[in-house]
Amino acid sequence: MLNDRNFEARYGVLEQVSPLIRRIVAENPGPYTFFGTGTYVVGRGEVAVIDPGPLLDRHVDALLAGLAGETVTHILITHTHTDHSPAAEPLKAATGAKTHGFAPHGQVGATGEAGADLDFRPDVVLRDGDVVEGPGWHLTAHHTPGHTSNHLCYALEEEAALFSGDHVMGWSTTVIVPPDGSMADYMRSLSALMQRGDRIYWPTHGGPIRDPKAHVSELIGHRVHRREQILFAMSQRPMSEAEIARAVYVGLDPRLRGAAEQSTLAHLLELAESGAVALESGKWRRAR
Repeated sequence: MLNDRNFEARYGVLEQVSPLIRRIVAENPGPYTFFGTGTYVVGRGEVAVIDPGPLLDRHVDALLAGLAGETVTHILITHTHTDHSPAAEPLKAATGAKTHGFAPHGQVGATGEAGADLDFRPDVVLRDGDVVEGPGWHLTAHHTPGHTSNHLCYALEEEAALFSGDHVMGWSTTVIVPPDGSMADYMRSLSALMQRGDRIYWPTHGGPIRDPKAHVSELIGHRVHRREQILFAMSQRPMSEAEIARAVYVGLDPRLRGAAEQSTLAHLLELAESGAVALESGKWRRAR
């Protein structure tokens, strides 16, 4: 992937990463979070916080310490997984800032990674194209469903930067888990990003993506190739999604097996929408 592989996490430290952006990384590393959740702060004096992170007291305390003397005016959520949104509540309690997001979590099913944060309800509902602003900064919300139905990216006009949440990550591909996640929505959202002119992405996990269009093009190509692999795997006989995942995801970290099966299911559901495959008696087959 075309991103900054020299990214290193310094837990508990709010670091300046661009003229208008600071980042602090939560100490929640893992197979789905890389080094941990990157919480971003936009602006100086009156600031927005993007993805306050998991419910870790030491992370919230470090964030508040780093913002001593400043005012948090907006708390922005990309989506409602437990490594992104739960810390919004203690941050709101400490600062009085309102939370902003697209919607509560959608359909509940297997998550394949961090669980769903079912408690989050945004104080302010944002829709595609809505703008929040402060002194010297403007953030535009862009609805990018796929990873979750309520996923938002935020564009920082002043730096031609996009906070891409988990829609585009800086270290790995994105897990798509039905029923709330949708591969068809994800591919449409990626295509929409290709029409934009962002100079850099700041994902919630991993380092900055400095050639966004090339990176997104690679992600689209990866998904198209995976789709072809799935169709080839089931060319001889009907198979379950677990069987297809084992055939396609060779040498996978066992901790990621459930996520692989869910992403396989997401591909199959997308293929079923187009009539390319069908489910019969618990097995997927190619259309006759």
